[in-house]
Amino acid sequence: MELNKMREMTALELNGELDRMKKELFNLRFQHVTGQLENPVKMREIRRDIARVKTIIREKELEQA
Repeated sequence: MELNKMREMTALELNGELDRMKKELFNLRFQHVTGQLENPVKMREIRRDIARVKTIIREKELEQA
């Protein structure tokens, strides 16, 4: 997901996106263990996207304080 789009999202939308990404990462890990994962780089991308979303959520928290 593009960073500018993430910054425009509300905190509620970001939390929903974070939950979706965590579920996707879980599924990718499961596929990796069972040998069904075709693109292992996807796990790294999802982990980085999760970190980006968490960073933006924290930025929004600090702006409100």
